[in-house]
Amino acid sequence: MARAKTIDLSAYSNMDCPVHGLIAILSGPWTLYILWLLAGHGTLRFGEIKKQMPSISAKMLTERLRMLEELEVLQRQQEATVPLKVTYTLTPRGRELEEIVDAIDDLALRWSGTSKWKR
Repeated sequence: MARAKTIDLSAYSNMDCPVHGLIAILSGPWTLYILWLLAGHGTLRFGEIKKQMPSISAKMLTERLRMLEELEVLQRQQEATVPLKVTYTLTPRGRELEEIVDAIDDLALRWSGTSKWKR
């Protein structure tokens, strides 16, 4: 199995700091929510992600998914069917973020006083 490429996280930071770079990536528009959806569902099609995020434009969703794919956080798989079937799933690097995403999920449930919501 190929090892994930290293990322110059400081390139995403104006502070030349890898921690700030990772925070900048994760705090980008919709990024954590996309990760949360994929962590909960495993594999989703573009339309299924978009349906869960009605406020996001298709352009913004495409940009976020491409960025996460470039960072090897998620994998885009395309099947040559009619209509074209494109699915997204977390990579091993993306699954490294599941603990963080789950902790945010737990915190949101506690803060909101909600016992569970549907991903």
